[in-house]
Amino acid sequence: MDRSTALTPRHYVAIGGHGPEDVVADDRGRVLTGVADGRILRIDGLAEPLAARVEVLAETGGRPLGLELLPDGALLVCDAERGLLGVDLADGTVRVIADEVAGERLRFASNVVALSDGSVYFTVSSRRYPLEQWIGDIVEHTGTGRLLRLAPGDDTPEVLLEGLQFANGLAASGDESFLVVAETGARRLTRYWLDGPQAGRTEPLGESLPGMPDNIWRGGPDGPIWVSLAGPRVPPLDLLHRAAPPVRRAAARIAVRAPYRPTGSIGVLAVDDTGEVVHHLARSRSRFRMVTSVCEASGHLVLGSLWERGIALCEPPAAK
Repeated sequence: MDRSTALTPRHYVAIGGHGPEDVVADDRGRVLTGVADGRILRIDGLAEPLAARVEVLAETGGRPLGLELLPDGALLVCDAERGLLGVDLADGTVRVIADEVAGERLRFASNVVALSDGSVYFTVSSRRYPLEQWIGDIVEHTGTGRLLRLAPGDDTPEVLLEGLQFANGLAASGDESFLVVAETGARRLTRYWLDGPQAGRTEPLGESLPGMPDNIWRGGPDGPIWVSLAGPRVPPLDLLHRAAPPVRRAAARIAVRAPYRPTGSIGVLAVDDTGEVVHHLARSRSRFRMVTSVCEASGHLVLGSLWERGIALCEPPAAK
């Protein structure tokens, strides 16, 4: 692991909204994010952070989480309340692409990726807990996360994988032969093969990560996959996950009622398609907390957070 560069937020850009949970960058270096009141925002001018501008592109009417920019300029949005949405960034029109799966209401859609053949894949973090009680799923270790697929032109999602531990971030390999799924509750990255003799099978791509992976982002097929670490490893939680289900459920009931405050420990990883860690950047005491997303834009490493009211800009690591 590369620990030569600390993860040091150098600029904080207030965005006028709470919880920019996912951040993605367009080809002009602008950053898009969704906030708790349902707005989709675009932050421009990050080359000069003090002069950055924030504009409202759309309002989903729910709680936007993971975002995916499409080649035609449209935006896919995983909305925790409304399902998978499509946003026309030219006029702000929002349409529901999918809001149920297998006869069940689609809730807690988390992250999404679109492939060159027009297929769309997205994750559901939990079928038991809503977003506002996410910590209950992490504690109970429910394994109710899913990976879903929408075929081109279809509006009915297909369930590809079940039993995932808080399925979260999602990215494709450079050649689109497999997907990488972040399982927050298991501290691992899972590879799901799309092509070849192993198509439909899974295997670990990275295990025992130094923190809990959240959203993941890839700027292009030749770049690394950036993985945000929403929280550090918690050894007592690892121990609890080995306890009997009734014990975990009791602990979860307590957890969802207790006030939550994230630690000052933050981190991100960059991995290649073999699972090798290219960069591991971390800071043990940070004022910017709970890093739930990361992308590169305008010469910065940009951090998003479910907790904060803005984004953080960090110096990117030197190329290896």
